[in-house]
Amino acid sequence: MVKTEEEKLLAVLSHVLCFVAPIIAPLVIWLLKKDQSWYVGEHAKESLNFQISLAIYCFISSLLSIILIGFVLIIALSIFGLIVVIVAAVRAYKGEIYRYPLSIRLIK
Repeated sequence: MVKTEEEKLLAVLSHVLCFVAPIIAPLVIWLLKKDQSWYVGEHAKESLNFQISLAIYCFISSLLSIILIGFVLIIALSIFGLIVVIVAAVRAYKGEIYRYPLSIRLIK
């Protein structure tokens, strides 16, 4: 299936806009485009699931900050999140589907 440049751009934006609006951006893209483009819908859904998972992990890490390991975990999660979002955006532009590691698939 050939992806248009618009589909690729929206798929990339569903990942990259997470730096500005972590859960809202992929949610809006997914709700608007899930019925029009399978490709954009899959990327937005995957990005949304990852951002929700990352929020859960950061919340747990903040609770663990009481015993100091949480600070290290928050830094590690931030670096990990940055790297995998960039990888996902590059893969989206290449026309590939990317599955985030450690992502809880809440939205099917």
